[in-house]
Amino acid sequence: MEESKNKNEEIKQDYQPVHTNKVGGSPFTGVLGWLDNRLPIFRMFKYEYLDFQVPKNLNYLWSLGGILMLCLIMLIVTGLALGMHYKPSATEAFDSVEKIMRDVSGGWLLRYMHINFASFFFIAVYIHIFRSLYYGSYKEPREVMWIIGIIIFFLMMATAFLGYTLPWGQMSYWGATVITNLFSAIPLVGETIVVWLWGDYSVGDSTLNRFYVLHWLIAFGILGMVIFHVIALHIVGSNNPSGIEPKDTRDTVSFAPYTTSKDLVAMLMFILVFVVMLFYAPNYLGHPDNYIPADPLVTPAHIVPEWYFLPFYAILRAVPDKLLGVIAMVASIGILALLPWLDRSKVRSSVFRPVWKQCVFLFVFDFFLLMYVGGMPAEGAYILLGRVGTIYWFAFFLIIAPLVSLTEKPLPMPDSIHEFEEWKKQGKIKTFTFGSGK
Repeated sequence: MEESKNKNEEIKQDYQPVHTNKVGGSPFTGVLGWLDNRLPIFRMFKYEYLDFQVPKNLNYLWSLGGILMLCLIMLIVTGLALGMHYKPSATEAFDSVEKIMRDVSGGWLLRYMHINFASFFFIAVYIHIFRSLYYGSYKEPREVMWIIGIIIFFLMMATAFLGYTLPWGQMSYWGATVITNLFSAIPLVGETIVVWLWGDYSVGDSTLNRFYVLHWLIAFGILGMVIFHVIALHIVGSNNPSGIEPKDTRDTVSFAPYTTSKDLVAMLMFILVFVVMLFYAPNYLGHPDNYIPADPLVTPAHIVPEWYFLPFYAILRAVPDKLLGVIAMVASIGILALLPWLDRSKVRSSVFRPVWKQCVFLFVFDFFLLMYVGGMPAEGAYILLGRVGTIYWFAFFLIIAPLVSLTEKPLPMPDSIHEFEEWKKQGKIKTFTFGSGK
């Protein structure tokens, strides 16, 4: 009996107590506390948004994250409303869009909001990427957040292309034909992929149905990836114009109300510009040929994609070989994901990297050069400009970034963010402010 008792005690010592019930720990009381103890979304919102500490010198360029979220939500909401009236059929799609514009109550507003929010979404993204390049937001420990951002950008490009085909105008039809034919350049499986995308042996009714479904599917995929992007941000924290990590409470402020009030001002300015475009020039960024019904027998004189695809379209056309052109176009975006490892400098911000700063500005100029070339016919000097722009695009990542990071001598840096702000007041640092500071 004694032996059995000792044996049971020995067995008990091999086990550890467990607590599968995690109810409790809420900072709230009453009904809110009761609910938060069982579903802790309120405390998560409090800790990760209201009390979340951010560098105090964030400028208005850091408001673009909130602006992008606003654009994404509005695109989904207006897309839902438009989808209730749109008919994904080669014979009815164009007429259904015209019906939305002319007969559905407020339909013209919904459609113009959708197409202009798409353009403004890309404008905000391109500025967001510029800010990351200029201030080194891709560097350690933010590599994963940066890569997730590049994945989001790829998904945006895919969703925007699919959405552009849905009105089934001339540019929609011929854009779909040209872009899907690019997959035929892939050895062995290219033709199979093209037929699968078309759902037939040419762009038609099956293609439009597939693109409509994929447009929705990838849009919600973007929303999912944005959630991961925000989670990654809250793990590693925000970068700032100095590129210096916060040392103590002198370097940070609470997200609310300091950052939220600044974000609200930026959003209001963004909406103001958007509303002016929406009501006074809603078709300015579009193409007039897309108001002509799709006709497989009439090829437009000059097939061009939407403006936000033009730099990458120019890179595609700059390479004479079809397969290499496709690889170059995809690689021109994908290579961004390698930048944290190509740029080996320990200094993040271009404020203290004079050579890199000039290279980034040249890269921005190159972006607009390629955008201009992409909208022009592939002939004469435009071909040469496209090739020069393409060479600099890849040289920026593969040659300039590694070389500058090894040879550049950074400017003297302060030890903390609050010292960085003092240096700015004293005139020791000259940089773009974009509304930085408290």
